[in-house]
Amino acid sequence: MADPKDQEDHDTTADGAEDSNHDPHFEPIVSLPEQDVKTLEEDEEELFKMRAKLYRFASENDPPEWKERGTGDVKLLKHKEKGTIRLLMRRDRTLKICANHHILPMMELKPNAGSDRAWVWNTLADYADECPKPELLAIRFLNAENAQKFKVKFDECKEEVRKHLEQTGNTDSANKVAEKLEELSVKDKASEEKKEEKKKETEKKDEKEVVKDEKN
Repeated sequence: MADPKDQEDHDTTADGAEDSNHDPHFEPIVSLPEQDVKTLEEDEEELFKMRAKLYRFASENDPPEWKERGTGDVKLLKHKEKGTIRLLMRRDRTLKICANHHILPMMELKPNAGSDRAWVWNTLADYADECPKPELLAIRFLNAENAQKFKVKFDECKEEVRKHLEQTGNTDSANKVAEKLEELSVKDKASEEKKEEKKKETEKKDEKEVVKDEKN
């Protein structure tokens, strides 16, 4: 006669094995059809793509300062029909747009504070926040080589856009944009100088306080 305890152990093992192999299937309560998500890049050709970090100059702050806008892939995209070229950059993971504006012949990449891996430039209409607004942007790459590759391609795009504008007879409007960009550049330069002046004033004030404390 079998030991009841052995029989109990056998039954438990058998039930456990049955439970582990049981895989119930449940139909979803709501069926969601797959949706095609458009990025608005379908009609564009990718000319350049590289990882970088983007900043904007917050001239509205007091004092004005550089603010990080996001890290991700910066792209140069050419529209297959219109011939226009734009700079588009999305943040990692969220894919939220942090830069979106057309490349124009009068745009100029300038070194940022003497760095060989960062550039600064102005745009009159950046659409990162949907509503177009002028921005002073800065972009920093992993190394000088990557930064140089970006500048070479950026300048190539400027030349291509310039030729396209000449062919379509839009040079007058381009010249007006150039004047506005120059005005914007001067304004941003004044904001940066204001920031430096405030910084120096703060440093002098701190030095005076240190000297005063030492005398006491």
